[in-house]
Amino acid sequence: MPHLAISGSPALIHVVEGTGCECCKQWTRYLQENGFEVTHEERFGVLLMQHKLDLGVPVEVSSCHTGSIDGYFLEGHVPAADIRKLLRERPDARGLAVPGMPYGSPGMGPESNREAYDVLLIRRDGSGEVFTHYPAA
Repeated sequence: MPHLAISGSPALIHVVEGTGCECCKQWTRYLQENGFEVTHEERFGVLLMQHKLDLGVPVEVSSCHTGSIDGYFLEGHVPAADIRKLLRERPDARGLAVPGMPYGSPGMGPESNREAYDVLLIRRDGSGEVFTHYPAA
């Protein structure tokens, strides 16, 4: 799949993965398979949490990895369609989050067995609202 273009340049996502976390690697691979150019690094413990805090990720929606793209954070197993929608609509927000690690979300097992989950839009004040709801499969 060709890389997505945003304003003429590829849509680059930088992912900070938890050290040794297989689902982080799966989500990074998923992004690449869905047309995003991805750079990634691993961080452990306090360094990973500090990165999340620096981006404005509320602690209550933290997951194992954090991506960033074009001024937004992507916390947890955010689907590619929601990333594209975020970049298209450009809301005044900090980013998107999928709290927890819902089974069947990208990088967390087959979508055919997906449990219901929400992708949250995290506003600048730290509040969240449902951006997209995914029902159970």
